[in-house]
Amino acid sequence: MFLGEEFHIADWFIIHFTENNGMAFGMELGGDYGKYFLSIFRLVAVGALGWLLYSMIKKNESHKWFIYSIALIMAGAIGNILDSLFYGVLFSDSNFQVAEFLPADGGYASFLQGRVVDMFYFPIIEGHFPAWFPIWGTEEFIFFRPVFNIADASISVGVGIVLVFQKSFFTTNKPESSKLESTTTASNESLADDSNTLEKKDVV
Repeated sequence: MFLGEEFHIADWFIIHFTENNGMAFGMELGGDYGKYFLSIFRLVAVGALGWLLYSMIKKNESHKWFIYSIALIMAGAIGNILDSLFYGVLFSDSNFQVAEFLPADGGYASFLQGRVVDMFYFPIIEGHFPAWFPIWGTEEFIFFRPVFNIADASISVGVGIVLVFQKSFFTTNKPESSKLESTTTASNESLADDSNTLEKKDVV
């Protein structure tokens, strides 16, 4: 496929081949330095997520769905990183032509400068804002406008699960040993009070 080519599976389900220089859903940082910063940030973030995931699995104390969510976010980040690192090195430019794999003249970009490939476009609802609507009155409205890929969806689902179920994930339950210790302490205090009461009665 070449840049901008589309296949319509349904009115609301379109395979639209596009590439973006930055983050999920086409957001980006400007210039080559912004691209380098974003690529390096992604590598550091994936390293941190990998360490977090390893720690949670090893300790076996985290909610299993929290582990799944972190794994989804990490998998999506790795997918976009692979495009960013290698896609520009391995493929020729796809503007108005089908990209060539391992072109003789080299790829369209250097290491860390590749563009992320997006392909899913779901314009489920299309219309226009009413004239009285602030700022965007009468302008075209499309939901969902951004073109995205599977990696973006993986990140979004993972983040969504964490946001929705954060109370379950981050509520710390008191360990059973602590509960037992508290119960034992309370029992000992109760026995001590009873003993003191008996001693007072004996003195009287």
